Amino acid sequence: MENKKLIIFLDSGDTIVDESTEIRDEEGIVISADLIPGADVMVKTLYERGYTLALVADGDAQSFKNVFKQNDLYEYFTTMIYSETIKASKPSPRMFKAAIGALDLSDSDCSRIIMVGNNLSRDVKGANALGITSVFQSWTTRYPHTPADETERPAYTIREPLELLDLVEQLNRELAYN
Repeated sequence: MENKKLIIFLDSGDTIVDESTEIRDEEGIVISADLIPGADVMVKTLYERGYTLALVADGDAQSFKNVFKQNDLYEYFTTMIYSETIKASKPSPRMFKAAIGALDLSDSDCSRIIMVGNNLSRDVKGANALGITSVFQSWTTRYPHTPADETERPAYTIREPLELLDLVEQLNRELAYN
């Protein structure tokens, strides 16, 4: 398995996990949830192709552990960065920089990172501010699909998780030629 140059940061809710299916306990911790159709195949395929995957998500660490272990996706991520443990939420640069640091990368690596998420004001805006390539996944109607301003304009838009596979291969090829 050849290591790829492109690094992939993934959001969780409505990017991998269908937020509308979340079941929470009395403390608000997600105890179970279903995945968006194709999300498990997307994560496993990217991993099998040699990509480094990082979860960069707002929420409680235990919620993510519960859902990702339940759906057999936990071990596919090199690192998992949660707003609860970082004490910040996207679009804060602290979230993205925590993932960069956890992967032993530096700010100069931002040009080879993509951030895939469902929220223009958090995922896309935060990625764009650091020079990370933003990919908006428009699967849900729960959040706006129109950028409020240029800081929320994604570099790429996909509709569903499996569309990411071809885009990632294209972007990795472009990196290899640069």
